[in-house]
Amino acid sequence: MKEKISRFVAVVIVAAGLPASALAADVKIGINVGTPPPVVVAPVPAVVITPPSITLAAPPPLVVVPSAPTVQYVPSGPHNLFVFGGRYYSFHNGHWFHAGHYNGPWGHIKREKVPAAVIGVPVTYYRVKPDKKDKHEDGGAHCPPGQAKKGRC
Repeated sequence: MKEKISRFVAVVIVAAGLPASALAADVKIGINVGTPPPVVVAPVPAVVITPPSITLAAPPPLVVVPSAPTVQYVPSGPHNLFVFGGRYYSFHNGHWFHAGHYNGPWGHIKREKVPAAVIGVPVTYYRVKPDKKDKHEDGGAHCPPGQAKKGRC
């Protein structure tokens, strides 16, 4: 930019010494300021969170979690299924889901909205143990404070 200004000043000084007729006929000065190309931002891909497909023929047997007596769990079946306050909760593929009935429909629920009593259930009461990836992505939702130190999750 400084070089362009210096050239411009030099041209003006030289032009000032020329007769007016020579100045008009022989000297052309132009300034071109280009516009930058547009910035294109790609959209963030949508994250699809698939709820569990829990289908049971009858209400499942419930067992009280000894360390959290207000929470019950289903000791059999292929899913993590907990009951608290008349609602069902499931930890599935690193995400929490809730429903008003044991067969759903299941809706995604943010970890912060899951009752603390359900979050505090030790991993030993999970039918499907969360893997290390789930622990990291879900912020350790399945491992209450102190339990990890004891090696329980």
